[in-house]
Amino acid sequence: MQIQLREDQEDLVSRTRAALKRNRRVLLQSPTGSGKTVMASYMAGQAAARGADTWFICHRVELLDGTSKTFAKFRIQHGFIAAGMPMDNRMLVQICSIDTLKGRLQKLRAPRIAIIDECHHGGAAGWAAVIKWLTDSGTLVIGLSATPWRLDGGGLSEHFDELIPGPTPAWLMQQGFLSDYRMWVPNGGMDVTGVGKRMGEYIAGDIEAKVDKPKLLGDCITHYRQHGDGLLGIAFAPSLAFSQYMADQFNAAGIPSAHLDGNTDKAERRRVIQAYADGQIKVLWNKGLFAEGFDIASVAQRDVQVKVVIDCAPSTSLSQVLQRWGRGLRPGETGRLLDHAGNSNRHGFPEDERDWFEYWHGRAKVKAANDNAPPPPVTCDGCFRQWKRPIPDKCDCGKLLRKEYKPLEVADGELKEATAEDKRATRVRLLAEQAACKDLNALADLGRKRGYKNPIVWAGKVMGGRRRK
Repeated sequence: MQIQLREDQEDLVSRTRAALKRNRRVLLQSPTGSGKTVMASYMAGQAAARGADTWFICHRVELLDGTSKTFAKFRIQHGFIAAGMPMDNRMLVQICSIDTLKGRLQKLRAPRIAIIDECHHGGAAGWAAVIKWLTDSGTLVIGLSATPWRLDGGGLSEHFDELIPGPTPAWLMQQGFLSDYRMWVPNGGMDVTGVGKRMGEYIAGDIEAKVDKPKLLGDCITHYRQHGDGLLGIAFAPSLAFSQYMADQFNAAGIPSAHLDGNTDKAERRRVIQAYADGQIKVLWNKGLFAEGFDIASVAQRDVQVKVVIDCAPSTSLSQVLQRWGRGLRPGETGRLLDHAGNSNRHGFPEDERDWFEYWHGRAKVKAANDNAPPPPVTCDGCFRQWKRPIPDKCDCGKLLRKEYKPLEVADGELKEATAEDKRATRVRLLAEQAACKDLNALADLGRKRGYKNPIVWAGKVMGGRRRK
């Protein structure tokens, strides 16, 4: 099968090639579901046709088989550099496991080109060592990521010299390359008050200890039946035990379900995924298996329309959350995102505009340049659907979203309660005032006028954000 790139994919590949003439380490950013593996397959196939040896590096062994099947579909001959996989040094294209590479660098000859999947893991010590070895060896390094940002808040600019941004999720949805979606947050999502963190992420055991399983179970089953009954769904759990428990309970409720994780036997995993593709299983529960790069369609060897995402795992990681939600946004029927974890209240919506150049440089700079972040979503009190501002008068369920106008009890009615439109107009005015300030002094004067505690520091942050854009 010959690879046919869309126009936007051709443009992204072309810009990546141009960047490699300027720098040896380039990061290609494109949203989940936009076809990064297809673009990587195209680049690997083209490089091999020119006689250039190419490595495609996976961050988990579970991704090797799916990547291999995608390459085989496009008739790209390849070998493996991975424990337990067949090795063929004659092949110009090699699919590699990062865990295997870390222990064999001194025994291998570096390739001409290395494509690193999910490269936002590049800040980890093992990844950093492999990237440095490739760079020192003269290899052209291409990183792939939907979310070029590390969980600890650090950037990736020290590992990659240039960022090539792809199309936005909103544009891909408008073009039909990603599906539209609706999102619900039943009961406001999980309460994570008092939950500890490890390596910047919530501790799974702490979350599980706070969860009222029967109540959450009822919510999950009720909302799946309300919004996605009979559709294929992927469910994300905070722990393996929680995932297994929920899969058992869904089955008991008459919803065919299964649990998979990284320790599941390969033959059993293939059997379950085939049954899922056939529609015999409706919901796949997992802990961390399907968030990044795991292509169910490539394993099943056919299109699989996942249209429901059940998110029960609170996360501080924007990357993790966007990867999960993206599983339900493949082209086709409208996606249903059931955010039982409340992650949309922490991270916004899938199509929110994000300046990935800021994230690429690290969290501290993101915060400095994000004084005017979008306001949080509005949750319907009736059906728990999330709405982006400006909100409509009514939810789809008929519930009023805007409060009726109630003037305050003051003389002559000079003051009134601010409506959502009033607030939106105020934000627009404040942004216009800021944009009209063309230099640091003007911004500092504006900061003083607004009563900011440190107007000069604020002005410096705004100017820094402009320069990075």
